[in-house]
Amino acid sequence: MAFSYPPRLKLAQTPTPLLLMERLSEHVGGPRIWIKRDDMTGSAVSGNKIRKLEFTLAEAIHQGCDTIITAGGVQSNHCRTTALLCAQLGLNCHLMLRGEDIPPEGNLLLDRLADAEITFYSNIEYQRREEELFQYWLNHYANQGNKAYAVPIGASDGIGLWGYIAACEELKKDFEAHNISPKHIVAATGSGGTQGGLTAGAELFNLGTKVWGINVCDDEDYFLNKVSHDLQDWYSRYTKNISSAFAVDELSINVIDGYVGPGYARATDEVFATIKLAAKLEGVIFDPVYTGKAFHGMIKEIERGRFSDSEDIVFIHTGGIFGLFPQRDQLKL
Repeated sequence: MAFSYPPRLKLAQTPTPLLLMERLSEHVGGPRIWIKRDDMTGSAVSGNKIRKLEFTLAEAIHQGCDTIITAGGVQSNHCRTTALLCAQLGLNCHLMLRGEDIPPEGNLLLDRLADAEITFYSNIEYQRREEELFQYWLNHYANQGNKAYAVPIGASDGIGLWGYIAACEELKKDFEAHNISPKHIVAATGSGGTQGGLTAGAELFNLGTKVWGINVCDDEDYFLNKVSHDLQDWYSRYTKNISSAFAVDELSINVIDGYVGPGYARATDEVFATIKLAAKLEGVIFDPVYTGKAFHGMIKEIERGRFSDSEDIVFIHTGGIFGLFPQRDQLKL
């Protein structure tokens, strides 16, 4: 390898399986669809966030921190994962959630069960005061004699990228085991860290694939900038860990826009129809916030011929099942 990993905690149940969606592939036509089951990285902590937090929480503990502060939406998968992992590790957890204090269900219910400290902010207030709020709570805990560590939304920064760099090491072995050479890897992108890690990892492990992020919020320009920034952050932090021959500036960042729908955490009837189709044909459960939107977008792009140059395509199932329950009425079952 042209790099060495930084300190890491063993928190995720990995490697996760890479499985062929045979019936759904036949239904759609085009390349065979393989699914990397990162919804199986644990139990209640399932999903992509745990891979990133293996490295992020290792850094926090290395720095002697006893409290973790992070942020996200009321139904944030990242916040739920952080809260439960903190409980496992004996760390205090403070969540800054965007939205209203509602009766607990889905991820918020699990945040409460993990006994995370929670403060709620409106979207407008959070966006306007994000840095100020993080600093306020860092100071608050310092004044109480605690040492807090701030984790960005989605654990998406130069540290968190290692999670999906490591996942690419698994994918390389998966491809060899199944004797396949996919030319495309597709994942939902909401904070950019999973896409950034896959982009760097695909190059480091010579996967021969193009990584695509289907954005579930914001737009293409935002994620081109965000992923680029995270990659530069990763490279600057870990210059000693990475071969000087690695050209981070030459990495291709690819975003498929057009599937955000009404907005973040809001999906169209078509997305819910795709969620039901995947459950019916494959027993795979997607959510309407991240994976359902991205999988639906990938199916539409397959139908339009974008991926016709490959016999196989890989979709990264980044989890999120708990986000389905608060929107169950939209399934019209």
